[in-house]
Amino acid sequence: MILASREIIDQYMAAGIYSDMTLMDWLAVHVGKDPDKICITDPPNRKELNGFEAERISYGRFQKAIDNTAKAFVDLGLKKDDVVIVQLPNSWELAMLYFAVSKAGGIISPAPVLWREAELGYIAGLTEAKIFITLDEFNGFGHMDMAKGLAKKHPDLNHVFNLEAVREMSEKESATSLDGIGVTSNDIFTICWTSGTEANPKGCPLSHNNWAGMASIQDAAGMKAGDVMLTAGPLVNMASVGTVFIPWVVLGGTMVLHHPFDPGVFIQQIMTEKPNYTLLVPALANMLAKHPSVDQFDLTSFRTITLGSAPPSLWTMQEFKKRWDIDIGNIWGQNEGTGFISGLDDMPDMEKRASCFPHYGKEGVTWKTRASGHIIAKLLDPLGKEVTQVGEVGELVYKGPGVIAGYYKSPEHTKKAFTEDGFFRSGDVFRIEEDDAISFYERAKDIIIRGGYNISSQEMENYLMAHPKAQDVAAVGMPDENLGEKLCVYVVPAPEQTLTLEELTSFLEEKGVAKYKHPERLEMVETIPRNPVGKVLKKNLRQDILSKLERN
Repeated sequence: MILASREIIDQYMAAGIYSDMTLMDWLAVHVGKDPDKICITDPPNRKELNGFEAERISYGRFQKAIDNTAKAFVDLGLKKDDVVIVQLPNSWELAMLYFAVSKAGGIISPAPVLWREAELGYIAGLTEAKIFITLDEFNGFGHMDMAKGLAKKHPDLNHVFNLEAVREMSEKESATSLDGIGVTSNDIFTICWTSGTEANPKGCPLSHNNWAGMASIQDAAGMKAGDVMLTAGPLVNMASVGTVFIPWVVLGGTMVLHHPFDPGVFIQQIMTEKPNYTLLVPALANMLAKHPSVDQFDLTSFRTITLGSAPPSLWTMQEFKKRWDIDIGNIWGQNEGTGFISGLDDMPDMEKRASCFPHYGKEGVTWKTRASGHIIAKLLDPLGKEVTQVGEVGELVYKGPGVIAGYYKSPEHTKKAFTEDGFFRSGDVFRIEEDDAISFYERAKDIIIRGGYNISSQEMENYLMAHPKAQDVAAVGMPDENLGEKLCVYVVPAPEQTLTLEELTSFLEEKGVAKYKHPERLEMVETIPRNPVGKVLKKNLRQDILSKLERN
């Protein structure tokens, strides 16, 4: 499945950003150099998470597992561009499946382990997925029972496998040929999912070249060939795939897997694996810097750390520099395919790095990272006019080698997401700063970011409005020291009715809505504040909950 236009492909091929190499080809280079080298390590607490012992996998064994599993998929009837949904916590098999699915001609669609019937049923129907891979059970939830229930509702879902079955596939030799499948570097490699202001997630199809073309990430983060890279987040979207998995594929080295986040295990991995790079959300970096045992932590193996999903704390950046001489980079990115990174080379001043990003594509300005020279960013006012003066604000729009050609099977959303001249609308408002920089100003899309996970307020309002005791609902984020934000809902009860938070969360559980999206505070009100055209005044609600939290 090739979605990029010939013009875009030719443009980035000529610039040397795209190539004829698939991500499987990049991996094969490292396999050929040193097949006995350890390429990936499991979380040390893996057995507690999924029942299997933690393993350290060599490049040679990893490649053999990819080939065996790809052949098994072909034997099952997987065809070119068929979609395989994979819902697994981080393990070497999850990383392996990215390559095995693609080598068999398919497209992997990774899903968070927190997703339930509502989200998975939607993407299974939209993608007409042929295979679903998950665990029997995780954190007390019956994933396999859920998957079998989905298969009954979606006739295209012919096969449902657990992790044990995948492990068996990876070890079974087969004479099946993989020749002639014809996967190219411009074929779609993944369909990851993003939560926005819409009720349902949107699919972001990215090709091998889209992923490999985002070289500015690895350059700005100071990554080098052979680095040990630690991922603290799930390998399901841009945060960990784009900033750890893809650089690991291109540069070689060792990828150390973590997640779900466990502070003790995380520190243990840092001490034993000696990683050179990781991506964290600011809440986790704050937790490390303020940990009671912080004086015992040795983080000096890190060359750099990047923080994403929310603005970093300057205090935390200063603390990491003072304690361990670590320069923290600031990253803003989207599943739609790009990353703006303030690294040490482009933003040497720490205070500026904490709040600003390079204004990629600004005329007459060059940056030190490769792909950044091919990213063009503009800020547009509400009328679509570009703003250029320091202090002015506008919606960030951009073009670049990593950007999706469009949302998966969603022409309406695609049309709204791009300007007439082909720039992707980020939905976020930025500010023009001095010294050729821009800074995040406010979130234009109404999203709550809880511990790095996006929650659409509109999605939750739609669900909760269906509750028979709710007459009107508004959802907003409330600040949380550990997770960044939590979901607070304001509810106007139906006449002569009362509601409890437990009733709302039970209602969402019955609907199969992922638990991380459940509200964690309920405010009962007589009316929801709205402007003259009926739009909810979310700013008023955010101020209200903030004042109540401060009083507590």
